[in-house]
Amino acid sequence: MINKPAGRTATSAPCRVTVCRGCCCGDAAKIPGVDHTGQIPRLRAALDGAAPVRASECLDVCDQANVVVVQPSAAGRAAGGRPVWLGLVNDDEALADIAAWIRAGGPGLAEPPGVLDLYAITVSRRVREGLEG
Repeated sequence: MINKPAGRTATSAPCRVTVCRGCCCGDAAKIPGVDHTGQIPRLRAALDGAAPVRASECLDVCDQANVVVVQPSAAGRAAGGRPVWLGLVNDDEALADIAAWIRAGGPGLAEPPGVLDLYAITVSRRVREGLEG
């Protein structure tokens, strides 16, 4: 029998956030004027524990640096939510909008702020499956 951590069930697993920190994302030479080092801690603070944030190696969409992927919670996935890929996330306002959306439920449970439509990107199936697999 597999023991689950106390307080967490399959339907209560939160959204997860992946921030690319590969060859181009997080690179001040490619994207000057952005506090790349502070971006992940600021996002974690804005989320206030609503979702874990992890850094990933290159997600292979370098022309869209900085890339953030929001994966739905278990409830969001059950409601039809799918991972949302966001590119050119290089300002604190975008981080705040992402955090507010996740705190409201994220993919499948809450509509993202309209401005996030400007950040939404489509990636190849190969790239998507690399993160989801």
